[in-house]
Amino acid sequence: MQTLISPSLLAADFMNLKADIDMVNNSDADWFHLDIMDGVFVPNISYGPPVVEQINKIAKKPLDVHLMIIDPDRYIEVFKKVGADILTVHYEACTHLHRTIQNIHSHGMKAGVSLNPHTPVSVLEDIISDIDLVLLMSVNPGFGGQSFIENTYTKVEKLKALITDKNANVIIEIDGGVNLETGKKLIEAGADALVAGSFVFNAENPTNTIADLKKL
Repeated sequence: MQTLISPSLLAADFMNLKADIDMVNNSDADWFHLDIMDGVFVPNISYGPPVVEQINKIAKKPLDVHLMIIDPDRYIEVFKKVGADILTVHYEACTHLHRTIQNIHSHGMKAGVSLNPHTPVSVLEDIISDIDLVLLMSVNPGFGGQSFIENTYTKVEKLKALITDKNANVIIEIDGGVNLETGKKLIEAGADALVAGSFVFNAENPTNTIADLKKL
């Protein structure tokens, strides 16, 4: 499978958001990664359903929505209505994770589970066959532009082994500190999808940068 690239709009220029969305539309990117932060689960606030709804009006690629919020179950139906195609919740924020995944699927979305850097992949052993995507955080969530956590490579390998052992069909996605160097090593370790924010939108030529990531 060719590497999936999901540029994170958190790093886009919100004064010229349409231009950045058009750039992603016309690039080799596969998805739009949308980080939803509530200032409680993570120490930052980003944007919510009304902005996602506006993005969806001009986005020509699937919306890969990452909920970094407490009590995500309250908003599953809302994010379906505003256009989410993939909805990822945090393991650390869900008391009844299996029920949450069932709820996401019942609304016709692909279900993802994200793990913070300190959370081992072993917590997904009993649920890996029920989900479509695992998003490994390779930085502590909440802010863009952070340094990559090196242990992520080992974590990807462990997750890949778990998926293979369970004969599951799950995409491994990585978010945080992704560039050409870390991206190459992540793909070699078994990752399928890369989220890139600052590396793409701060690049001199974002379209070429996305193309370069796509070739990894």
